[in-house]
Amino acid sequence: MSPSSSSDQRLRILVVEDEESFIDALHIGLTREGFDVSIARDGQEAMALFGSKEFDIVLLDLMLPKMSGLDVCRAIRTTSEIPIIIVSAKGEEVDMVLMLEIGADDYVTKPYRLRELVARIRAVLRRRQGSASNVYDEVALEHGPLRLDVDARRCFVHGEEVKLRKKEFALLQLLMENPGRVLTREVLIDRVWGNDYVGDTKTLDVHIKRLRSLIEKDPKAPELVTTVRGVGYRLELTK
Repeated sequence: MSPSSSSDQRLRILVVEDEESFIDALHIGLTREGFDVSIARDGQEAMALFGSKEFDIVLLDLMLPKMSGLDVCRAIRTTSEIPIIIVSAKGEEVDMVLMLEIGADDYVTKPYRLRELVARIRAVLRRRQGSASNVYDEVALEHGPLRLDVDARRCFVHGEEVKLRKKEFALLQLLMENPGRVLTREVLIDRVWGNDYVGDTKTLDVHIKRLRSLIEKDPKAPELVTTVRGVGYRLELTK
């Protein structure tokens, strides 16, 4: 099933979820965010809906009646490259690895904040459709006081532009695409430097330090980009 045509202004999202408390909140919240929301309450209904309508993205719960989320993901991947985000109450690393191996684009663990979920949805759409695609018409990432214009490579803090170097911009973009998630040093190095990175993690730490000096109110007591000792860095969710 291919994504809906670029003439559609509202992105069509298939939400596959069997918990009524989540269904109501998701339907209201995602609709307010500008999505056209369809709901499936079990795996079989999800496959039937997916075969009968055009969607831009699938939000897929892992634990479903009649047909598991993993099986739904596998079945969709046999015919479509549509972006899929898995939602799971499980947090074990093996589950997350399996989800990505079977073709999911991202995962979110319950409980989650709607703001974080929407940020993940938009990040996946940007990665899959490309920033120039008008299927997704937002050109900037916004988070608290931060605004990042990806196409123009411009960064604003409280409306004031700050000049970021190439690696600093790439680090901030990656963090803003994954708000609330701890990104390990290894992931940041791989995504930003790739095979060009030489040495230990001190180069990364130096770039983070300079980035903080430009975006934080108090770089010595960062509130936006925080350190998770021994692991990596996280862009804190704004209240």
